[in-house]
Amino acid sequence: MQVLYARYHVRVFRFVVRLVRDESTAEDLIGEVFLEVWRHAGRFEARSAVSTWMLAIARFKALSALRRRPDEEFNEESAAAVEDDVDDPETALEKKDKSTLIRECLAGLSEQHREIVDLVYYHDKSVEEVAAIVGIPESTVKTRMFYARKRLAELLKAAGIERGWP
Repeated sequence: MQVLYARYHVRVFRFVVRLVRDESTAEDLIGEVFLEVWRHAGRFEARSAVSTWMLAIARFKALSALRRRPDEEFNEESAAAVEDDVDDPETALEKKDKSTLIRECLAGLSEQHREIVDLVYYHDKSVEEVAAIVGIPESTVKTRMFYARKRLAELLKAAGIERGWP
């Protein structure tokens, strides 16, 4: 269990914190995830990678935690509609580095799209593995990925980052 924890706790933590958007909650959930792994290790059938199985457990725990606190949810669409008239785009771009802007743009995606992008790009999961983790058909993963990329490109363009930036 120590080896399993050492190998996967950072990856699982990052995945969970992106879903719940609260490090404290994510830390609590990580404990629950590894406890669940410990309790049900005998049920692991090796039909997928261990990391895929663990991320599926983590996703379930994170979504359950989000359901328990629906009153605290942040409405991203209305927040994205608020314009910042303090700085023009050029000044804002100078103040922030590109990785910060990209993270902010990722936060502007819907929860479903952000989850798919996170699994594919940050956890190097295949479409098949993402479908297994999220519990949706592979075609739905591909469709969500398409719309997530499209929306992310729009958000990046609005933030002053054009395609093909260095």
